[in-house]
Amino acid sequence: MPLKQIIPLFLFILCYTQVFSQAKVDSTDMVTLRIDPQSARGAAVSQVFDEVKFIPLETTKESLFGNIAQLKIAGNKYIIYDYDTRSILLFSDEGKYISKIDATKLQTDKEDKEKAQSYGFRTVNEEGKDYIIIFTGNNVQYFTMDGKFIKKVKNYSYSDEIAMSNGNILAKLGMYIKKGKDSTFYKLNIINKIKKDTVGYFKFDTKLYETDDWYGDGGISQYAPNEAFWSTFYDYNLFKITPEKVSLAYKFILPAINTLPKDFLTNPIYVKKRFDYFEKNKKIIHGLGKSYLLGDNLYLRFSNIFWDKDQKKNLIYNIKTSELLSFQDLEPDSLSSFLPITDSGFGYDFENRGFLAFEDGKFYTSYSSLAMFAFKERSADKAVKYPPLLENYFKTGNRKSNPVLVVFKPKTK
Repeated sequence: MPLKQIIPLFLFILCYTQVFSQAKVDSTDMVTLRIDPQSARGAAVSQVFDEVKFIPLETTKESLFGNIAQLKIAGNKYIIYDYDTRSILLFSDEGKYISKIDATKLQTDKEDKEKAQSYGFRTVNEEGKDYIIIFTGNNVQYFTMDGKFIKKVKNYSYSDEIAMSNGNILAKLGMYIKKGKDSTFYKLNIINKIKKDTVGYFKFDTKLYETDDWYGDGGISQYAPNEAFWSTFYDYNLFKITPEKVSLAYKFILPAINTLPKDFLTNPIYVKKRFDYFEKNKKIIHGLGKSYLLGDNLYLRFSNIFWDKDQKKNLIYNIKTSELLSFQDLEPDSLSSFLPITDSGFGYDFENRGFLAFEDGKFYTSYSSLAMFAFKERSADKAVKYPPLLENYFKTGNRKSNPVLVVFKPKTK
């Protein structure tokens, strides 16, 4: 099943800033890594992780949804965006349904150009209060953490961001920076609140979205309070962000069968024909997804357009030993109740989305109840004592129940 990962314009509700400077990326400490994804081997789940927990999300008539496109952990709540229904659902940290923000709760005014529907959410804290904010085609709408509508704001400037240095440094994606009468769009921007300065990296012509087709992944992935990676499409580099600078940390060299042509971005023969190229070269990796460095292990996601259950794309690379592990080859054991921690090889939720979140040293992913019951049947020969949440789920749920969250804490030594 092909996955056409398009970068839509609504991901960039563009921001402007006046005070800026430009800086070059530091590549002094860059490390080149030659990796053949297909050479990655397996390991037992307990060799890689210290903890695995399955959290079935309660299924009721009101809470039923398709799959998790976006996840945010907010205290003792999970906030979930379901793209199929365009709903935001709230569950407790034990999977109990709390409430939902559906299309009927979004506000549409007479002057709005289109009926309000959600395109994802963020959580923000303003004046000491936490809110869920939902982006529509017309505005941004505010809701309480229990799903109650508060207000809507026109012309809200938004782009994905992370905070460092106690909130004094922001790494922000997709901004126009003005200098005099001119403005330049930068893919990555570092905002220093103390110096009141913004540094832009990686110029980009946004008209290319109109004149060409783009398929991407990447983004910012924060793995420590003051460290994060950034990556972009059609590129095999991981850039490291700290409060002090942006540097090129890792450059990956892949086998020829996985590698884009060197002139893929510059040769006009690929313009408006990129999908055709990927369709004819299905093993091509078009870029890096969100990646993390935990201890000596790099958690890597290589992205391509098409789902192939045999292609290894979600990997763990040890920077000290060069050991390379594949997520789809991890063997369930007693730590995971003899259940897989991803749906690799059965479905394509993990292949499509990778990790849904990384917070407090734990990864979050999910898979369908269809997969969960199939995995249970596969382990029928094991003497398994399931945790109470799973035991109750298997007794009361079925293959059509809501997805199950999987939370796992990686070893860091």
